Amino acid sequence: MELTGEVELSLNERRQRVVAKGVSVQNPICVVRAQGAKMWDDAGREYLDFAGGIGCLNVGSAHPEVVAAVQEQAGKLLHTCFHVTLNEPYIRLAEELCRITPIAGETKVLLANSGAEAVENAIKVARSYTGRQAIVAFDYAFHGRTNMGLSLTSKIHPYKAGFGPFVPEVYRVPYANCYRCPVGEEFASCRYECVDAVLRAFDTYVDANNVAALIIEPVQGEGGFVVPPPAYLPRLRAMCRERGIVFIVDEVQSGFGRTGRLFASEHYDSLDPDIVVMAKSMGAGLPISAIVGKAQIMDATEVGGLGGTYGGNPLSAVAALTVIEIMERDRLAERAQQIGERSLSYLRALHARAPIIGDVRGQGAMVAFELVKDRATKEPFGQAAAAISQKCLDRGLITVKAGVYNNVIRLLAPLVISDDDMEKGLAIIGSAVEETARELIRA
Repeated sequence: MELTGEVELSLNERRQRVVAKGVSVQNPICVVRAQGAKMWDDAGREYLDFAGGIGCLNVGSAHPEVVAAVQEQAGKLLHTCFHVTLNEPYIRLAEELCRITPIAGETKVLLANSGAEAVENAIKVARSYTGRQAIVAFDYAFHGRTNMGLSLTSKIHPYKAGFGPFVPEVYRVPYANCYRCPVGEEFASCRYECVDAVLRAFDTYVDANNVAALIIEPVQGEGGFVVPPPAYLPRLRAMCRERGIVFIVDEVQSGFGRTGRLFASEHYDSLDPDIVVMAKSMGAGLPISAIVGKAQIMDATEVGGLGGTYGGNPLSAVAALTVIEIMERDRLAERAQQIGERSLSYLRALHARAPIIGDVRGQGAMVAFELVKDRATKEPFGQAAAAISQKCLDRGLITVKAGVYNNVIRLLAPLVISDDDMEKGLAIIGSAVEETARELIRA
């Protein structure tokens, strides 16, 4: 063989040569195949998947029914652009989303490509409907990486640093994080002063009569899987209704079975959002999102005011239709509840013996634990989260971090994971946490 002097580069070295530095990779392996809750890298090593493509794989990787539906559709029609000619999968998916989304009364749908695009369009619709400009968002929120998405997002590094100026008329208020209460109260004795803080904002920051929408995650995703107390969302909903403010629920990460219900909004009696945005597991890994809202709100824009070239692409639409069928037939939301109960039980026992765990929390299978240097001060311990994540990877488990301080490990295993694999993954986390605690405390 003739020698050329060229040394074969690893995939990571090739990536560093041609991929922009700002594109991060938490787990520096190259996955070449995946099935259900397992993945295999280019060296043939098997991994358990507790990241799910950041919550995109609730029905698992390469679900055979999704693959078959996409293959069949690919042989018929790849693309038309819905604004040029109709396609049946778009309309059928819109019908299904109107059926399953927990919004009272007549609803209508816009399909798009990503969670951020869904958020952008929800804001456009709310502004058009109300004739108002201002938007209320929350501390520790994440709503995407577009300019509007970043304006709503509450994390500087790495999301917002150097990317301003951002969209005006966005006002931020505290989120009900009971572990790190924004108003210094204890939940057992609080009177939901965090809701009062939103009301005060209407006196100090923005006139409620100029607020088009309030957008909120029912469980914060990138913020660290923060679950609000039971009456928080209903009180905010009532506040919005009284003031003519469109109540937008961002279910991009919490939707499609993750929290033990098809949508997290369903954990509340008659929450009745005005608009729900969804994406991620909706397409089993294919790019698709939706804005589902009350018909009179969704119809507020002029014809042609909403859309996008690839929105509701037939391949992604049939994938989403198949996801809905699988979730309802196989009762994956109930499976999420079982996974969550086992995960919380294990992590709470781990919390009792690992002092670097400050908090364990979750709803359904949307579960996380927060790392701190000291439980009294609650100082974030991002170094511990990074060390635990690396140890997990070394032992064959893919994880993903969260939190403003990158000190939260979140669990997003596909809901089709077996009990044995779930136990194996939890055991890997347990050994990684205890080993990291010993190392860092000794240091």
